Amino acid sequence: MDIDSAALIVIDMQNGFVNHHSQHAVPAVSDLTAHWSATGRPVIFTRYVNYPGSPYERFFHWTRLQTSPETDIVPELNDHASAAYAAIDKTGYTLFTPEAIDLIRSAGWTDLVFCGVATESCVLKSAADAFELGCAPWIVTDACASDAGPAVHDAGLVVARRLIGEGQLVTTEYVKGQLGAHGRAAVRE
Repeated sequence: MDIDSAALIVIDMQNGFVNHHSQHAVPAVSDLTAHWSATGRPVIFTRYVNYPGSPYERFFHWTRLQTSPETDIVPELNDHASAAYAAIDKTGYTLFTPEAIDLIRSAGWTDLVFCGVATESCVLKSAADAFELGCAPWIVTDACASDAGPAVHDAGLVVARRLIGEGQLVTTEYVKGQLGAHGRAAVRE
């Protein structure tokens, strides 16, 4: 991981996606975001917003996450979201809106570290798109969850290993170690 050219991407930690299956990810994401932010590195929050006539409504008959409070970031992460480098609203699975692509290119980030909800959809799609766009995607497996349950989270990780590589799936402790190793090196210089 090139920590000096990395951004932490917090995917869709919204009231409408956090339930009894995914609630455990909230403190994990909060802790990771706090450690990341403490080093002065950029954090990006995404927020999914559904709309009338969307593909989700047309094909799944799914009309949720169109308005507040479902679309709001969970209260436990509000302070982190308010202090974030950027917030990206999106109407599909991926982070990679035109705004996000411009932001990533202009900032020169080569590594994107993903956490959030849902592992098998928005996290996975964003990581696979990062891979195809030439960025190094990293999925923090213990700071992700699926609102559909642990079996679906695990399935998302199986597919992620096939799409972006086994070595791109990491833990919170690994990321903290990267942050800490860089901090110790900077102190020695």
